[in-house]
Amino acid sequence: MRVLIADDQDLVRTGLAMILEAQDGIEVVGQARDGREAVQLAAQLRPDVCLMDIRMPGMDGIEATRKLAGPDVDDPVAVVVITTFDLDEYVHQALKAGARGFLLKDAGPALLVQALRAAAEGDALIAPRITARLLSTFARLPDKSRPPPIEPLTDREEEVLLAVARGQTNAEIGAVLHISLSTVKTHLASLMGKLSARNRVELAIWAYETGRAGR
Repeated sequence: MRVLIADDQDLVRTGLAMILEAQDGIEVVGQARDGREAVQLAAQLRPDVCLMDIRMPGMDGIEATRKLAGPDVDDPVAVVVITTFDLDEYVHQALKAGARGFLLKDAGPALLVQALRAAAEGDALIAPRITARLLSTFARLPDKSRPPPIEPLTDREEEVLLAVARGQTNAEIGAVLHISLSTVKTHLASLMGKLSARNRVELAIWAYETGRAGR
């Protein structure tokens, strides 16, 4: 897995690079000091994942994420946002911009690697305590302008959608609903098609903003 790191602090970039390079199967292919450099390097290097800080001079991590992974990007790069600031506004903006994961810098190496691998495989991981707070925050602020599904969701798809919104992994969803992992993936694929979502983060946002996650 080829990773690009974007952070304006030299010590943080170096520390993250050392952690990742010590992992089997991970190569840090580039380091950027701000969002603009991250976008340029991502175009040149085409990493599997970009690990993106939020608060950087010039172009911040939110705008850089939007340029790399936003809804209008034809060939998006997987982005995992990592930040010191545990703020709902940052979480929501990052996920809306196209990030496939959101972690705090105190998450630890294991969760960091797990989030990067999930993003590279087209999945997503959000720090558990952030997922729980997102649920309570955005369930209170439903966006009724969200378009309805292309086709009605089945009862099972509704259950899977709520499980995704709660931050459960595919394995956890399968265990709770007593279905196989392949069946979970089939339901996820169907949900993404019906909701025009590209990944499970977008599924979760749709559930929050339509009020489904607050039921």
